[in-house]
Amino acid sequence: MDKGKPTQFGRAMAELGIEMIAGYSPQARGRSERLFGTLQGRLPQELAKAGISGMEEANEFLRAFWPRFNASFAVEPKEAESAFAPLLPSMRAKLPDILCLKAERTVGNDNCVAYHGRKLQIARQRHRCHYVRAKVMVHEYEDGSMAVFHGGRRLGRYDATGRPQGATEGKEAAA
Repeated sequence: MDKGKPTQFGRAMAELGIEMIAGYSPQARGRSERLFGTLQGRLPQELAKAGISGMEEANEFLRAFWPRFNASFAVEPKEAESAFAPLLPSMRAKLPDILCLKAERTVGNDNCVAYHGRKLQIARQRHRCHYVRAKVMVHEYEDGSMAVFHGGRRLGRYDATGRPQGATEGKEAAA
């Protein structure tokens, strides 16, 4: 884990104000490696024993497997009270722009952003002539749609193929 270059997950947790506690100790590493070893060694055998070969069948099997697996390792908490803080109502609207993939891009000479083989055309904006060579952030959402942001200003929304979706001129949003 590079603290200077967080993963997408680490970035999202920081934006939500959640402090991640990394397990650098040999004991913590050993616990996670034992878990992965158990799952990688046991799950394929369980799936084969049940005659499962397809993704849908495997997902159905896992719905029953996880509760049994977790029950075998469950430990009663020292305190019954939840340690989790509730999500603030002001954060709920920001979740889509936090829980998405984000990538920095530089706008090309054609006022387009290249992102995973797609060209995202930035439409004319009333507050700026063009964004050529500007650094922007591309947000890719769970449904495959995307948005381009410059600072807190959303410059455009796009469907999964890169086609512009609706007018976004002047819309402010969290980046």
